[in-house]
Amino acid sequence: MYDLTGFQRDLLYAIAGKSEPHGLAIKDELEDYYEKEIHHGRLYPNLDTLVNKGLVEKGEHDRRTNSYSITRRGEREIEARREWEGQFVSTEAAQ
Repeated sequence: MYDLTGFQRDLLYAIAGKSEPHGLAIKDELEDYYEKEIHHGRLYPNLDTLVNKGLVEKGEHDRRTNSYSITRRGEREIEARREWEGQFVSTEAAQ
């Protein structure tokens, strides 16, 4: 996951948090988080990058809409990232 941009990492987390979301649902989630519009020209190429890296699987929701789901590799990458972050950020320190 070290070679992902922050935006790609956020996409991966948003996909992991939903059940096979379509592109617009992912876009809406990130627009809420970033508090600004996410353009299609930014969203879909980055989703394709995650698919090409084997972190996300692209399926067909219907004839016009793709759905996305996290792969086992994507889940392992998120878990590894959480473990790495845990070295630096402790929930006990926040209390």
